[in-house]
Amino acid sequence: MSHSYDLIADDVEAYLNTHEHRGAKHFVICGSEGDGKSTLISRLLFENPLEAIEADSKKYGTQGGEVDFAQVAGLTAEGEQGVTVDVVAYRFFSTEKRKFIVAVTPGHEQYTRNMVTGASTADAAILMVDARHGILTQTRRHSFLMSLMGMRHVVVAINKMDLVDYSKARFDQIVEEYRAFAKQLGLENITFIPMSALKGDNVIEHSAKMPWYHGTTLLGYLETVELDADHLQRSPFRMPVQGVNRPNLDFRGFTGMVASGVVRPGDEIRVQPSGNTSTVSRIYTLDGDLEEAVAGQSITLVLEDEIDISRGGVISGVDQPAHTADQFETTLVWMHEAPLLPGRPYLMKLGTQTVSATVTDIKYQVNVNSLEHLAAKKLPLNGIGVCNLSLNRAVAFDAYKDNRDTGGFILIDRMTNNTVGAGMLHFALRRSQNIHMQHVDIDKQARALAKAQKPAVLWFTGLSGAGKSTIANLVEKKLFTHGQHTYLLDGDNVRHGLNRDLGFTDADRVENVRRVAETAKLMVDAGLIVMSAFISPFRSERQLARELLEEGEFIEIFVDAPLDVVEARDPKGLYKKARRGELKNFTGIDSAYEAPEAPDVHLKTSEMDAEEAADAVIDALRERGMIS
Repeated sequence: MSHSYDLIADDVEAYLNTHEHRGAKHFVICGSEGDGKSTLISRLLFENPLEAIEADSKKYGTQGGEVDFAQVAGLTAEGEQGVTVDVVAYRFFSTEKRKFIVAVTPGHEQYTRNMVTGASTADAAILMVDARHGILTQTRRHSFLMSLMGMRHVVVAINKMDLVDYSKARFDQIVEEYRAFAKQLGLENITFIPMSALKGDNVIEHSAKMPWYHGTTLLGYLETVELDADHLQRSPFRMPVQGVNRPNLDFRGFTGMVASGVVRPGDEIRVQPSGNTSTVSRIYTLDGDLEEAVAGQSITLVLEDEIDISRGGVISGVDQPAHTADQFETTLVWMHEAPLLPGRPYLMKLGTQTVSATVTDIKYQVNVNSLEHLAAKKLPLNGIGVCNLSLNRAVAFDAYKDNRDTGGFILIDRMTNNTVGAGMLHFALRRSQNIHMQHVDIDKQARALAKAQKPAVLWFTGLSGAGKSTIANLVEKKLFTHGQHTYLLDGDNVRHGLNRDLGFTDADRVENVRRVAETAKLMVDAGLIVMSAFISPFRSERQLARELLEEGEFIEIFVDAPLDVVEARDPKGLYKKARRGELKNFTGIDSAYEAPEAPDVHLKTSEMDAEEAADAVIDALRERGMIS
């Protein structure tokens, strides 16, 4: 909304200072298509219709030649096409009391991820409801997402009251219906406002057409509702560490933004997940030292003790520290076209911490329309599921309902660095607190020394029929002849026992490789040289297997043969079955194979026989000093 302040003319510097310290309110506007989101934004941005609005209304408008406020929300493509575009649009405006950042989200089910993105930083939500249609499926969907995102303040804006003759009875009916539904979700602090965004009723000023309504206007609500920053300042102190500031030997500070709470010099703190404690001696900023710092401020903490803290640690108050764990129950929103598969490794970013993460189990998927819990083996694009998550190390966290910054995370694809999911931590799984690594006196080095060899995994990957098992078998024979201690894990053999419960879907293939990788790791710990002959079609799972082992212990061997060559060989008749449609999810036919981009050993079996390929592997092991 455009405002002219008397203070600007009298004292520009004072005006700028007042504006700088005015609180900012983040809110999201959601609702079904056609409920009036863009029109409402235009009413908030502009006090009076402009010539540009009138011109666009005549060209693209939907109000029969009258001013169409939806044309000035800045969503030009929406106006021109008359449809909602897959985007979260952010708008900025201010009043004498506050600054505002508003996110306008699409209303369609396929844009669930956009709704989550827009709501993730919002203090409040405005849920638009068309008074003619009442509570729709999308109203329920967006309400569920608001509860999922921990929205503390919700306005149900019952719009288009002018089209129901400003009926109090209709307003009361919608309020009663929505309250009953919201109770199931645990939504509280709900404010209902009857209005007409098109006519301006109860948006900025009270409407004379609804004398029966005595509540606040929409703008009045936004100007007075509590800011999340105020709420966070009353929460326990948390500061995720972004970096260590050490410009010289006499200064060592830890930089970051205060996520919640208040910190002062003299406060005792605890660093997590290490558990080290110290006392704050200074709060340093570029503008000088502070007597206190609150949520939202970027600072450098100087401590009295020299303790080890690095990026990713969380500094907490000593009396109310964050929790630490490496296994959680979470709610996950999937944001990528390729589905989430349990067992597949991802990177998890939680605050300033980045760790390896794997969804170990999808407990259920939520039908966002009916709130029904559905069994699921994978999550599709825009799917929402309650999952168990396992990390490669413990992290500091809070439950998302208590602190968004230390309880909300994203998942990142390890191969592309694309953000593929967003989630909310619920609680640590009990087993993460009760299971600990047991110390053993005879370790991998001792076992390897006794066998006079360097343990490793030779990971043979390639299409069916490329020659993996044949070559791996020959390599093992050659190693065994030279006195090496070996074991061969073959794909078909393992499926008769350890993996007999798995099929050939993408999800089962991921789990197949995960189990084999963990088994190979145990065998390397026993000091063995392990041959693993599996199609293992996905790069991400092969990378997981590599990262389970120490540097130099994983040798990726690409047994490379073109599809037409392996089809011609077809020793087991599998390609013929796949071509006839009798064998589904067959790699190379109707399931993808992701060839290694930089294998440690590349064997082109269309140009060499099995004996030559095996000798090439032995030569590669000698070059690496793994055998003499």
